[in-house]
Amino acid sequence: MEKEYDFEMLNRYLEERDYRSLREALAEENEVDIADFMENLPQDKATVVFRTLPKELAAEVFSNLPPETQQIIIRSITDEELGAIVEDLFVDDAVDMLEELPANVVKRVLKNAQPETRNLINQFLNYPENSVGSIMTAEFIDLKKNMTVSGAINRIRRIGEDRESIYTCYVTDSRRCLEGVVTVKELLLSPDDTVIGDLMERDVITARTTEDQEEAVQRMMRYDFISMPVVDHENRLVGIVTVDDVMDVMEEEATEDFEKMAAMAPSERPYLKTNVFELAKNRIVWLLVLMVSGMITGGILGKYEASFAALPLLVTFIPMLTDTGGNAGSQSSTLVIRGMAVGEIRPGDFLKVLWKELRVSLIVGVVLSAVNFVRLVIMYPGNELIALTVAFALLATVVVAKTIGGILPIVAKSVKADPAIMAAPLITTIVDACSLVIYFNVAERLLKL
Repeated sequence: MEKEYDFEMLNRYLEERDYRSLREALAEENEVDIADFMENLPQDKATVVFRTLPKELAAEVFSNLPPETQQIIIRSITDEELGAIVEDLFVDDAVDMLEELPANVVKRVLKNAQPETRNLINQFLNYPENSVGSIMTAEFIDLKKNMTVSGAINRIRRIGEDRESIYTCYVTDSRRCLEGVVTVKELLLSPDDTVIGDLMERDVITARTTEDQEEAVQRMMRYDFISMPVVDHENRLVGIVTVDDVMDVMEEEATEDFEKMAAMAPSERPYLKTNVFELAKNRIVWLLVLMVSGMITGGILGKYEASFAALPLLVTFIPMLTDTGGNAGSQSSTLVIRGMAVGEIRPGDFLKVLWKELRVSLIVGVVLSAVNFVRLVIMYPGNELIALTVAFALLATVVVAKTIGGILPIVAKSVKADPAIMAAPLITTIVDACSLVIYFNVAERLLKL
């Protein structure tokens, strides 16, 4: 309620054109909240609010705006104002912005950046998409190993304001090769005359500029880092990945996996800002694939038409078998995909996963089959053999479904495909076909059809 009130107050100042009060009120707000406030304003009013912002706050708010609003702001401000914003942005935020903007707008932004900043941004833009180099920042604290603690602290005070993170400092040699790391906590707790070379940690965990960003994120999560140094192929320190970059990557990867698990092509735009034709395009391809593959089920039913024509009661159990098989397979695939996403499961664990899913499926299958056998005997007295057929088919279906659901994501990873594609829709389609084949084969043998 308090935030709603603040936004009402900001809107009132804006409507009354009380820009002095608006500026004072904005100075008390968090930059993320200001960006959220601006995002919901008409274009002309969003521009007015941005121009009202205190200079020291403008760049921080700008970096939190969506690309559409950033583009509006850029087109409404002068070249001088644009240059000031670009210089105040951290390089990784500037790169993120430029990757989303049209070419003509990017050209104007780079034109108004200082040569050093422009070269640095261009360097970042040349890194492969989804690589560590594309998300790192070049603003970090670098020290020399022959410095004393007091000299290092003075350097941090001198340049720290323009650095994205100062909690971990990186020790480099004359060629900018990474030699070690030291934390600000260690500096503050050490005597002033201590030499950095004696204090630094030499065994440094790093990421490569061309490495996949998801692998670097998993490493940072494993070691609980708030930042991690990024080096090139010659071990020269070129940037760092910070925890806010990690959060962005985690959100992007999770969103992409969810969309793939729901049989949709990933979308880079928010749902409410994506037009209906793009949403339809993202969904229709997989739906067509699943629809065509679903015809296999119809072909199987046609092949065994004589069996259920001789005993129509068999048909009534098909939905239960296919649904249970699909659900069982989806459970296993979801757990394995999640385990692979967080690094708990690797392709080399194939046999371990297979053995575990076989045992789990036997336990689950026996329980479900027993319950179904009792249910069918009660519901259909005198049809014990049919009940036994359904129970056996259900047991086999659950075992096959959980095994398929557990190993297919690993197989996908082994052939360099995204494990998320082996999720509920695809697993269900595969398991449906398998469950029907199992069911009618068991029925033919037990019931002599």
